[in-house]
Amino acid sequence: MAVAPTTAAVPPQPLVAVWQWQDDMGRWRPYSGKVSVFIEQFMQQRNGGLSSSNSSISLGLCDTSLASYIIDVPSLKQFRQDTGKMRSVCRILYSQSGALGKGVTWEWANDEGGYTTYEMDICIFLEDSFNQHLSVVDLYTFGYDYTIDFTQNVQINKFSGFKRPIIRRVSLPYPAASAATGSVIHSGPACTCHQCLSNNVGPIVNRTRHSVGHIHINWPLHPGFNRTSTVAQSNTSFSPYPRRPLSVGHMAWGGPWTPGTTFSGLAGATQISSSSGYSVSSLPIQLNGPSNLNSALAAPNPEEVIIKYMETVDTPPDENCIICMERLSCPSGYDEIPECKSISNKMVGRFKKCGHTLHLLCMLAMYNNGNKDGSLQCPSCKAIYGEKTGIQPKGNMDIYFIPQSLPGHPNSGTIHIVYDIPSGIQGPEHPKPGQPYSSRGFPRHCYLPDSDKGRKVLELLKVAWHRRLIFTIGTSSTTGETDTVVWNEIHHKTEMMSNSSGHGYPDPNYLDNVLLELAAQGVDESCLTQQ
Repeated sequence: MAVAPTTAAVPPQPLVAVWQWQDDMGRWRPYSGKVSVFIEQFMQQRNGGLSSSNSSISLGLCDTSLASYIIDVPSLKQFRQDTGKMRSVCRILYSQSGALGKGVTWEWANDEGGYTTYEMDICIFLEDSFNQHLSVVDLYTFGYDYTIDFTQNVQINKFSGFKRPIIRRVSLPYPAASAATGSVIHSGPACTCHQCLSNNVGPIVNRTRHSVGHIHINWPLHPGFNRTSTVAQSNTSFSPYPRRPLSVGHMAWGGPWTPGTTFSGLAGATQISSSSGYSVSSLPIQLNGPSNLNSALAAPNPEEVIIKYMETVDTPPDENCIICMERLSCPSGYDEIPECKSISNKMVGRFKKCGHTLHLLCMLAMYNNGNKDGSLQCPSCKAIYGEKTGIQPKGNMDIYFIPQSLPGHPNSGTIHIVYDIPSGIQGPEHPKPGQPYSSRGFPRHCYLPDSDKGRKVLELLKVAWHRRLIFTIGTSSTTGETDTVVWNEIHHKTEMMSNSSGHGYPDPNYLDNVLLELAAQGVDESCLTQQ
């Protein structure tokens, strides 16, 4: 009986993981090999057993042009901090050959003065064509009416003849797909995400991709590395290199100054040790229950606050109350408060410093509608009486120093501020006590020049942080989401090396403007002398 010939088993070809983001047209654009390595290593660390409240990947760590971008791991969304724009992110496996093995991508010149990466399938096609020394190729099979002329390095519109420059960019090779990161796994109905459709993945037990738990990054490095370490890389200009803060005042920085340690960073990175670098500890807001929320909950009686900063006017001026718009000679438009014993609806008062006049009961009602922190703010000129505090949730403010200069500030380094606020439950001082609030796009990274005025702004921001004024809970103006952590009228620069969104550098008026915004919150130079 004849024996059928056997065929030697062909070992599976190694695969690489390419992380991609979805553009406005629904096309998937690959991150560079370096960024994909960074994301892949993060996910490996997550599956290695790390567990924390931090579930965001800060892309600016490995690519300065992405300093404004964060990946929210549980939802696999890319979040742009300065605009709130969210895009889907996915991981697709390819054969480890050609362009991917060399970390090559191809890009075309866009209308904004930069370059946009072609879809990965086109990048692979162009690299193969380039290596075959072809002069011209057609992108018709990919749904585009363009030809690529390698002799001129241009993309040509076949109908209009318009030409755009193209470039071949080489980064780190894309990372090998590891079991630690895992395949896409789902349970229940088949998923319709791009990655699942591309790889024909159906409903499988143990859903993990869309709910990957909590991950923690010890900024500025991904999990597993020491907080005080630094990394240098030949093609990386963003390298956090912290040093001792110039002024810590009487703040509790929470630990000794420890020298940096050595580590092995991303694949291909140069190993470096820092003997003079230091880690600047966090400025925490830790609110451990209603009894310790902040001084607002232990504020004096509201009537006492009104009487402290306002004086009674026996003969009111002939004008309207700025709050209720009734004549000051008439009773307040607010009904009398039963528990109010010393202020009636006919009483008129004047602020002791600015002199603006209004019904005392109106001011009392306005105070009771706030967070009752023992301070008043004149509704006319916005002058603040007492120490204003906000309702910012608990979190951390980390400060680092980078030797690289910001655009427009060539003679100084950079102060790098990292705010991190987790999601939680609203307290009694918040709009909806007992209800959850979300925290999108954290940690958020902000930048100041390490100059005299920049350090002054930093000290005032530390005061504003302790007074819970940097963030608040409200409705996002970019996404429309309610009950979420949002900025609180103190603008921050979230782009380090550009100003494409208006939230970066150069901006010659920024430091002066933010000083005015801080002063409007009652935070000025006088606060520094009180520390």
